[in-house]
Amino acid sequence: MSVSLHPYFKAHAGKREACLALLPTFIAATQPDVDCLYYEFTTREDEIFCREAYTTGAAALAHLTTVGPLLEQMLGMADLTRLEIHGPAAELEVMKPALAGLNPAWFETAGGVTR
Repeated sequence: MSVSLHPYFKAHAGKREACLALLPTFIAATQPDVDCLYYEFTTREDEIFCREAYTTGAAALAHLTTVGPLLEQMLGMADLTRLEIHGPAAELEVMKPALAGLNPAWFETAGGVTR
């Protein structure tokens, strides 16, 4: 089972295009990460959503370290309106101390299909 992160951003007034211009840099920084299962952005008006998953909670935290400076830039132009983290309970426990300040919604895996 994997760990997925689901951050939702809302661009500040007049900052949507600047936020969108930052997305290729996030993608380029993530591209070499072999523990990243998928990473993509979708948008709806001033909302920007990142759908991403990693092999473990530690891998997800390592990614956040890699994109930390980019995330700071994004948060200068957008608000983090919601953050969901989904995964096995043991992997979530690995992440909770580091991410508690972001007040995420934690979702424990209840079952599924893995290919």
